[in-house]
Amino acid sequence: MVVHRAGIEKPAADVTAWMEFASYPPDEIAARFHHRLVSIHLFANGNGRHARLMADLLLVQILNRPRFTWGRENLVQAGNCRQRYIEALQAADQRNYDPLLAFVRS
Repeated sequence: MVVHRAGIEKPAADVTAWMEFASYPPDEIAARFHHRLVSIHLFANGNGRHARLMADLLLVQILNRPRFTWGRENLVQAGNCRQRYIEALQAADQRNYDPLLAFVRS
């Protein structure tokens, strides 16, 4: 497995700055980090699962917040919950993070 280190350095630096300067509330920092990780496609498969895990680790271990609920359903299999997740990510692609912020705590 090859991880593209350069791809993860920028999102990691951004998260550090967002926390240092309190640019966003904790949930938004984690949601934006998740979106950034998904968008850089570090792996051939499992980018969403990896990004969700990393966002939850950021929340729990660094931001002292409970992990996200991610719609409370299976996001790997096709269905309504996965569709809402994809639509929220697509909105974030357009810099509208409100749907993603609503989804991660739904």
